[in-house]
Amino acid sequence: MTTIPLARIHAPNDVRLDTVEMPRAGPDDVLIRVERCGICGSDITYAKLGGIPGTVSPFALGHEFAGEIVETGANVAHLAVGDRVVVNPEAAANRIGSSGLRGAFSPYIVFENAAADPQGILPLPAGLDYDLGALVEPLSVGMHGANQGKVTRGDKVVIFGAGPVGLAAGVAAKYFGAESVVIADLSERRLAVARELGLQTFSAGSESLTAFLRRTHGTVTNDPLLGEQPATDVFIEATGVGAVFTELCESARKGARIVVVGVHFQPVELNMINLLMKELVITAATQYPVEFPDVLDMLQSGAVDVRPMISHHFPLSQFVSAFSQAQKPGEAVKVIVDCQA
Repeated sequence: MTTIPLARIHAPNDVRLDTVEMPRAGPDDVLIRVERCGICGSDITYAKLGGIPGTVSPFALGHEFAGEIVETGANVAHLAVGDRVVVNPEAAANRIGSSGLRGAFSPYIVFENAAADPQGILPLPAGLDYDLGALVEPLSVGMHGANQGKVTRGDKVVIFGAGPVGLAAGVAAKYFGAESVVIADLSERRLAVARELGLQTFSAGSESLTAFLRRTHGTVTNDPLLGEQPATDVFIEATGVGAVFTELCESARKGARIVVVGVHFQPVELNMINLLMKELVITAATQYPVEFPDVLDMLQSGAVDVRPMISHHFPLSQFVSAFSQAQKPGEAVKVIVDCQA
């Protein structure tokens, strides 16, 4: 019996590299050799929880990945052995890395029911390496946030949280033609990465957010009762901190669009008078219903360079160390694991 390593959660804050049986592809499936897989903030959350309640234990991790197809089932006609690919882990009900049954921190993984969803696995363009392929999933999350905020050319955007999703939303907003994209965070390390990506930055707590936005985005007076307000069009909340959401709602101008992409584990109070008077448009963004192909187009265009998002590389054999590094937000942004090493 051939065995392979697989990263799994056994209990809260107990992540191990286990030995499991080599997976096999059925007639509707494909077997993928995983080349690179990124550590996501949700992986860290799952580890704190000991997995997702109601799923299996041990809980398999990993969903931000790219690799090469090494076997195709008899019913899979649109993919071939040797194809370099990126994978939508949620497509065809696979739930890779979120069901606990299969995870991509492993040298090989089966994508089930590939024949039923031709968009679930997409070709990785020749000009893009596997590191960039592993960024497609988090970039898609960020782009979906920008799409939910209806970011368009000429918009003025502020993003709270310079983690991978916040940075991805900023990159997408800039790619969409936003006039100004500001990203706010407490970490100078992450703000430095934002600047490498061509984004403006705001060191949270250094001064009043409203004053900063007035100076950076200008002001509008579109309601005499509200007076002069920052001219920011779109606010994207990517921290998961309730106080941040409250602050941005107070700073927003009348008619501003607010998108929540950060995961909030606690209820957040919403000033309904403020919501009513300003006619705020508040929505949320999760996953990426249509963004995977658009992110690949964005990367292939050469208009953006997202490599500064990658702060660390580790071999799969050092996964526990890689995971420990990813838990240090002051040092790490995106940790990439080489699943063939």
